[in-house]
Amino acid sequence: MKLNRLFFACAALFAVFVVQGCCSDSCCESHEGYKIEDGIIVFDEPERGPGQESMLAFAAEPIPVVRVGFVGIGMRGSAAVQRFTHLQGIEVKGLCDLVQDNIDKCQKMLTDAGMAKADEYIGEEDYKKLCERDDIDLIYISTPCTMHVDVALYAMEHGKHVAVEVPAAITLDECWQLVDTSERTRRHCMMLENCIYDFFELTTMNMAHQGVFGEIVHAEGAYIHNLGPYWEGSYKNWRVKFNMSNRGDLYPTHGFGPICMALNIHRGNKLNYLVSMDTKAANSAEVGKKFGGFEECKSGDHTITLIKTEKEQTIEVHYNVYSPRPYNRMYQLTGTKGFANKYPISGYTFTEGSLKEGVLPEGTKLDEHGFASQEVMGAVMQAYKHPIHQEIEEMAKKVGGHGGMDFVMDYRLIYCLQNGLPLDQDVYDAAEWSCLISLSAASLENGSRPVAIPDFTRGDWNKLQGVKFYTK
Repeated sequence: MKLNRLFFACAALFAVFVVQGCCSDSCCESHEGYKIEDGIIVFDEPERGPGQESMLAFAAEPIPVVRVGFVGIGMRGSAAVQRFTHLQGIEVKGLCDLVQDNIDKCQKMLTDAGMAKADEYIGEEDYKKLCERDDIDLIYISTPCTMHVDVALYAMEHGKHVAVEVPAAITLDECWQLVDTSERTRRHCMMLENCIYDFFELTTMNMAHQGVFGEIVHAEGAYIHNLGPYWEGSYKNWRVKFNMSNRGDLYPTHGFGPICMALNIHRGNKLNYLVSMDTKAANSAEVGKKFGGFEECKSGDHTITLIKTEKEQTIEVHYNVYSPRPYNRMYQLTGTKGFANKYPISGYTFTEGSLKEGVLPEGTKLDEHGFASQEVMGAVMQAYKHPIHQEIEEMAKKVGGHGGMDFVMDYRLIYCLQNGLPLDQDVYDAAEWSCLISLSAASLENGSRPVAIPDFTRGDWNKLQGVKFYTK
């Protein structure tokens, strides 16, 4: 593993090697499941088991009519059911939840759209009955995140493709379970990371892949969202319990996923290692006391994670759901020829000659020290609009879901299944983007020590060159 000495040295300066009882090399090295190599925590990577095959660019047999079962139809799940009523070539066969009112609301969505009512499943274990049916192709999972893996594994074991809400997994072991099960069963396991389909993110990724920004050297992502209004009302208070009981970046994928797509992670590039730091539990501890009666909170108010890639790029990811500050889902790329930024404002900076001919309005002068004008930005986003948006943007904005990106995500999932194409996101994306939860915690709990990021492709990360959104 290549180490950037300056990066490592800075991390070491900040490290306090007495955190929660595991501090010295001897302590860490004796801990089951990982060792210390050149000062870096390296977790064991299981070998690919018998009967497992790589899922890179995997395409299943076409499914002209995709039969869907929904597990978890509260806030996110019910919104998904509503969006599915606007898709062609699907049948909603089953609705599974622990609350009858949620099922009733979704049944009304179906009948209002002229669709047949779905079979109902209610109870802690009823998702298994749904997964065991022979007339379902896809299980769509929007349960609390602590249940994601259990449902996903059971579904794949029973021959179903899986679409699972973010994060797909919590622990590193769970990430490997998803990878291994997907490889063995030859079933898709797609994480429902909607932000890669956002109009700014997808356009910017297209620009990056066409070289508009030159070589990308640095990227930043974030999920900063004061969840004050949302702490109450989750089923059995799962959201508060999860945040109080865990440390690290607990919701990394919105800020991290689009960056990984732009940097072609496991498609000619890979993540090497990370270092995390967090603040004290101040507002987070108050949330725990107010909404759950927790006397102890593991989550700091603000967590920062720094990542180094194989191509020597740096990535900075922030997480904060406790502080009174404006919503910020940062997406930022710094390249040798340009710059992209979303939140608090969206904008681009370009150098002369970085854009293809005919894009800029006549007489445009570019400023490398500031954002391009709104006129230039509009012209550029139109010229580099991703083909997916060219196809579905108008309908997506009508259907909605976070401005339309949720519908684009669902549309692409069903389109690829119907046409027997590789999905836009594979199980390795699900594992890579989700593993920041457990790996950031490992870094924090060991004095901000660097942690190696596993290669979930098991050496295949360089076999594909560049992200591809497949079409028939």
